[in-house]
Amino acid sequence: MKPQVVFALGRPGAGKGTQCSSITEHYNYTHLSAGDLLRKERTRADSEFSQTINECFKRGKFVPVEITITLLKRAMEETMKNDENKFRFLIDGFPPDEENLHGWTQVMDGKADVRFVLFFDCSDEVSISRCLERGKSSGRDDDNKKSLEKRIQAYLQSTRPVIKRYHKEGKVRTVDASRSVTEVFADVKSVFDREG
Repeated sequence: MKPQVVFALGRPGAGKGTQCSSITEHYNYTHLSAGDLLRKERTRADSEFSQTINECFKRGKFVPVEITITLLKRAMEETMKNDENKFRFLIDGFPPDEENLHGWTQVMDGKADVRFVLFFDCSDEVSISRCLERGKSSGRDDDNKKSLEKRIQAYLQSTRPVIKRYHKEGKVRTVDASRSVTEVFADVKSVFDREG
């Protein structure tokens, strides 16, 4: 079975992680967060990638495509090897830019089907206030005002064009992410119930 993939995209703090957790509880999807995989990899003592990932995080830059795709591919393969019924993946925060999209297409073309992009739409104001609030308890060193401004700029310059490209293909499902977790999930459920 080829992996069936849904990309979850949106500004920092749009609620992608929260909503993806709820989706995996209600539907047979495995949640893979590109950011979480990278954060985990950077702390592994024996990782060949940790130094590069750390540098990119400090500068607010995207990690090289090859690294991110290697980690995603490895995670999907391990999941499917452990349970053949786990072939649906919700990939959160990926692809963050057209270079990553191109890399994904080169490596995964014919090996995985992208069903649609779940786009969590919210304003910069909502994004910033949520991330600063999350930063008080998350332990994430990128939930601060300075990093956030860079991350939002990166999102606008790099991720929005990816969403627009999928939009042209009719593959974007947009959800208003500025509302409460419950209201957003009601919309998310209607998307997944419709898409199967």
